[in-house]
Amino acid sequence: MKYYVPMDMKVRSKSGLAAAYKLCPFAHFLALLSGAVILLHLVTRGNRELMTKLASGLVRPLHGWLATLCAGYGGSVAELVIYTFSVSILIYTIFEAARIVRGGRRLVRAYRLVMSLLALGLFVYALFCLMWGVYYYGDDFETASGLEAGAISTEQLETVTAYFAALSNDFSRKVPRDGSGRYDGDRIEILNRSSEVYDNIVEKFPCLAGPKVDVKPFALSRLMSYTDFTGFFFPFTGEANVNMDFPPALFPSTVAHELAHQRGVAKEQEANFAAVLASLAYGDADYCYSACLLAYTHLGNALYRADREAWREIYESLDENVMADFAAAREYWAQFETPVQELTNSVYEGFLQSYGQKLGMKSYGACVDLLVNYYYGDALEYLNE
Repeated sequence: MKYYVPMDMKVRSKSGLAAAYKLCPFAHFLALLSGAVILLHLVTRGNRELMTKLASGLVRPLHGWLATLCAGYGGSVAELVIYTFSVSILIYTIFEAARIVRGGRRLVRAYRLVMSLLALGLFVYALFCLMWGVYYYGDDFETASGLEAGAISTEQLETVTAYFAALSNDFSRKVPRDGSGRYDGDRIEILNRSSEVYDNIVEKFPCLAGPKVDVKPFALSRLMSYTDFTGFFFPFTGEANVNMDFPPALFPSTVAHELAHQRGVAKEQEANFAAVLASLAYGDADYCYSACLLAYTHLGNALYRADREAWREIYESLDENVMADFAAAREYWAQFETPVQELTNSVYEGFLQSYGQKLGMKSYGACVDLLVNYYYGDALEYLNE
């Protein structure tokens, strides 16, 4: 049996949609366009070849151009964009909410406000999908580099952990320290050298090529610490940004980590490995020491779970300088263990999982396989000398 809708009901329905659209036509158009882009991304992100072409042929060149364009400004353009955007949205929301409260066409104004905010949110997310999300579904660093992160044995893990512990001890004596024996590298000087960090590794791994620009300092770094972030890559300006407040021992390796993101290494575990790889190839004492601490931290955590006694023996071999720097990091981050940090970690873990990093925050430890497979031969040679 067929049911027929009276003509006057059809007309009213169409006129109602048209009337709603006319209330804020640009917001509706932006929402529809952004929704279409997001849907297209969701539908096509399983096409690895397409995502790889988009990443290498469009997104990376765009990031390089944006980063070069923003390099002329000493501060972080990303920070300016974030603050300007946030404040503007807040002012607009308060202003429109006040107009709604004062009365007069309340439903219309409320609808416009909600629709405008929704459209803007969809637009930002659509841009994010295009300018960052494609990286997660194209060729990752392991594929592009030809390296393998195969299964490793406990013996291999122990050997490479001991290697990076020994390197940490060696480099700890080659870097500046303050009166209490803690690492005291100049953050600004480290940033001024950041454009060179990947120079020595690009020939061997062309996939790590990128713009010759410095990492940007984030002015309100203390705020970043409250959210448990030491740095981030901002795809809308192509800038790598770093927290300037946390203890400096892991600062250079954080700089190298964010540079890896700028070069298209999206996965956190691969960015950690790339940071160690590039820093050691660079040869600068500050970067090498920091990279060794980063590598040892991940390797040591993995060994602790695999063989507690082996871990303890290596841990006790760390010299007092290294121990002082680890203590400084623990003391600093302990003060930020708040509900805000827990919420941020939960949100970020959800983000990682939504882009296929099923280990969530644990994916930071997955660089262990790459480190062991790549450095095992060097470790054997170094430890047997």
